[in-house]
Amino acid sequence: MTTEAADIVDFNSAMSAFESKHFSTAIQLLSPFAEKGNPDAQHRCAIMFQNGLGVAVNEAKALEYMIAAAEQGHGIAQHGLGFMYMEGECVEKDSDKALEWFLKAAEQGLVGSMTTIAMMYEEGKGVEKDSVKAKEWYAKAGF
Repeated sequence: MTTEAADIVDFNSAMSAFESKHFSTAIQLLSPFAEKGNPDAQHRCAIMFQNGLGVAVNEAKALEYMIAAAEQGHGIAQHGLGFMYMEGECVEKDSDKALEWFLKAAEQGLVGSMTTIAMMYEEGKGVEKDSVKAKEWYAKAGF
């Protein structure tokens, strides 16, 4: 088996461990891929570090991995980073940065991000209340 083929098998095993909620195995198997820059691995490691799944909670590492994945264009990580900024989890609350990351995820078609943006405008959460923009974003999300 080639090194590349072995890496694919290892990555698939790591992802399976995560999906099966075997987090202590998943963190061990995914960490090397995250360190090499794989955005899927970075996103999942961020979730595990943020929530203490199979590993001790480490907010700094969670933020580091979430940013790394988001900056590579990983839509779900962009959405996750938006929530971190919106809720002040692992990072200081920053509504502008939250909106910025939700917009990036929405540009990739993430309905959850579109809905979150709509709710932000509807409720005036972190942005100026704007029912017209809220309706536009709900429409983009298919509501």
